[in-house]
Amino acid sequence: MPLRRFLRPLGVSVLALTTISLPAWSEEQGAADKPEGRLPLNDLRTFTKVYDHIRKGYVEEVTDSTLLEYAIKGMLSELDPHSSYLDATSYDDLQVNTRGEFGGLGIEVGMENGFVKVISPIDDTPARRAGVEAGDLIIKLGDKSVKGMSLSEAVKEMRGPKGSDISVTIVREGIDQPFDLTITRDIIKVQSVRSRILEEGYGYLRVAQFQLGTGQDVVRAINDLKAEDPNLKGMILDLRNNPGGVLQSSVEVADAFLNEALVVYTEGRIANADLQYSAKPGDETDGLPLVVLINDGSASASEIVAGALQDHRRAVIMGTESFGKGSVQTVIPISEERAIKLTTALYFTPSGRSIQAQGIVPDIIVERAKITAIQPRNRFTEADLSGHLNNVNGGAESKSKDREAAQRNNGELLDRDNQLYEALNLLKGLHIFGKGKQHPVTKMASAEDQ
Repeated sequence: MPLRRFLRPLGVSVLALTTISLPAWSEEQGAADKPEGRLPLNDLRTFTKVYDHIRKGYVEEVTDSTLLEYAIKGMLSELDPHSSYLDATSYDDLQVNTRGEFGGLGIEVGMENGFVKVISPIDDTPARRAGVEAGDLIIKLGDKSVKGMSLSEAVKEMRGPKGSDISVTIVREGIDQPFDLTITRDIIKVQSVRSRILEEGYGYLRVAQFQLGTGQDVVRAINDLKAEDPNLKGMILDLRNNPGGVLQSSVEVADAFLNEALVVYTEGRIANADLQYSAKPGDETDGLPLVVLINDGSASASEIVAGALQDHRRAVIMGTESFGKGSVQTVIPISEERAIKLTTALYFTPSGRSIQAQGIVPDIIVERAKITAIQPRNRFTEADLSGHLNNVNGGAESKSKDREAAQRNNGELLDRDNQLYEALNLLKGLHIFGKGKQHPVTKMASAEDQ
């Protein structure tokens, strides 16, 4: 979901549109003489003429309230892909989304050239299972063309009862022709945080979306990993295909890995748009080596976390360039049931980088690829020979069957997720050169040198 800051109705100045009063100066006055803050007379005349022509001449009768609502939608949709008008349904959906449960297909979307663009499919949802990918363009929903729809109209079309099907026509880079996917709608319950031990000493933390409680869930998951494996040597934070979410939650997640440092700041035109968010003292991981995975489906709040950890050199960022959504949307209630979502600020990483339309560039680029390891020939080792000498240091023997089991486990991860495989290897390297103990031979040489 897009990055957003919620403003409650209390204390928000709301301008109610009732009538349009034309400025009190002659038409001959030039634009240079227009008093500051006054609306342009000629442009208002054009608007009222068009409005009147539609009222009187459109093939079907349209009410004044409907036309004015269309005008509001048009103003907002032309500003940028993320500003929009929220009717009663959209406003309710927006608030429900931040709690992590909503109905639909399970995709975060925006608009591009009049079509719906998939920012990211959400983990374990109908869209993900059907094969929807980040970067897909949706050109038809059922038998309706998306061209000409607003984003809220397209989202409304994708919503529906659990168990109902919708056909989605997709254009994907690298595929010559559009193709159809049939997706069965479901109640989307997003599990924000998941964790597990990848292998002894190395933890994995997946954040699928930034919801209101994600920061606390990440801290809890870190503590669970440390309890499961007290000898953790490093962690992987997976933010791939995470479309973002609540700004404060992204700050809390970054805070879990940083010790009293600036996380992000925002700048805009309105008085309360210039804000700074910082981490509190204490690193929940005690400085463990950290690798963060991102891709082109990592947007908004994900980029805040990755950018902060990268700027403070707290983590190595790996994967592919992120989406590049560096703007803040403020939800401003207009009435009890309606609101506008307006882009009011840009956010910046601690070093002053704007990510808008650029994204986070990983420290190490690793494209997602299908890689199959070349299986080694079955061979005997010294430990397989009858009557072999034991290891003089009492170390465990390395037999061919034990090596094959280790190779099989590594091969499965490589086949399933080459980016995660590379992140784990890098994490092991960071441990060896950072936290690893000195080799016994090195210690002996140092003693002799003294």
